[in-house]
Amino acid sequence: MDPALAALFVGAALASLFMAWVIGAGSSGATPFAPAVGANAIATMRAAFVVGLFGFAGAVTQGGSVSEAIGGGLVGGASLPVAGVILVLLLGAGLMAVGIQTGYPIATAFTVTGAVIGVGLALGGTPVWPKYRQIAAVWALTPFVGGGIAFAIASVLPRPGVPERYSVPVLAGLVAAVLANVEFSFLGRGASSGSVRSLGRQALPVGGPTAAAAVTGIAALAVGVVVWWDVRRDERGGLRRVLLALGSLVAFSAGGSQVGLAVGPLLPLLDEVGGLSVFAVLVGGGLGMLVGSWTGAPRMIKSLAQDYSSLGPRRSISALVPSFLIAQLAVLLGVPVSFNEIVVSAIIGSGAAVGGRAAVDARKILVTVGAWAGSFVLSFTLAYVAAASLL
Repeated sequence: MDPALAALFVGAALASLFMAWVIGAGSSGATPFAPAVGANAIATMRAAFVVGLFGFAGAVTQGGSVSEAIGGGLVGGASLPVAGVILVLLLGAGLMAVGIQTGYPIATAFTVTGAVIGVGLALGGTPVWPKYRQIAAVWALTPFVGGGIAFAIASVLPRPGVPERYSVPVLAGLVAAVLANVEFSFLGRGASSGSVRSLGRQALPVGGPTAAAAVTGIAALAVGVVVWWDVRRDERGGLRRVLLALGSLVAFSAGGSQVGLAVGPLLPLLDEVGGLSVFAVLVGGGLGMLVGSWTGAPRMIKSLAQDYSSLGPRRSISALVPSFLIAQLAVLLGVPVSFNEIVVSAIIGSGAAVGGRAAVDARKILVTVGAWAGSFVLSFTLAYVAAASLL
């Protein structure tokens, strides 16, 4: 390999690691356990430690889908050069670093997506409108769907007529049903071997949709029964354990989604440099996020947990269930999605259900929404101008 190309690739890899660190310190490291910290279910530093481990696991086992979308699905007819990759990663990480320092959650997905599209179009690429429409739909609907589901759950959990020893197990069973259908790379690829449901179908005497429904139902029932037993014998402790389990699942989903924002731009370069697999790149990105979660996430965890709403365990559960569902949908579709947007919207929805306006800081919400929209426009504009001028 040409020494100059090798040096540029090393620079791109370092920029990718920096981006992974920023993601771990910001969106993927802070948002999954912010509701649990707000509910006093876990300490801030311990939350950062746990979210780093689960985020790494998610990055390695589920990171390929979004990584491929970022690497080659946003611009047609053009492949980013090494210098373009470095520009994308530095712009995205720089804007995220500003968010971390100011305490406001800049949307990583918005900055990286805007930068990739801006550089690609400046270099002569063509827009991929179907993908843009899909991404725009997910981004636009997330606050309403996530916040709406959280509002509905938070409205039901405190009701005397709906005992939590029944309502919480039902929610846990729903999450288990979704998890049984999630694909994991270590179980294989494709519909025949990539999920727990697919493996379970091989052990049943029937096949097709009947077997799939049976495995999903068994998983949901088993988890629901365990949670029912736990909450029934120790309501406070059971709710805390459910909350921590949901936070771990959201952290896992965050790793699977967010690692693509850091390593996705590198994928088109792998054929040029040789010797590296996608799995190796995902491991590197996961490690960067792990370190970011351990060293930089506590500040953002505290900001989200304390500033957006006064959270209790029930409201936190209400926020984490839709966060997990939306995150896994985004991974399935290969859509880069902001975990700040997902979790913050769910926190707002759950807070509004119980405390009304008094439970939510309206000014900070408006500033955050402005930061989300502005981050995409700013990153696209800076990337386009810089690429057109320098590359």
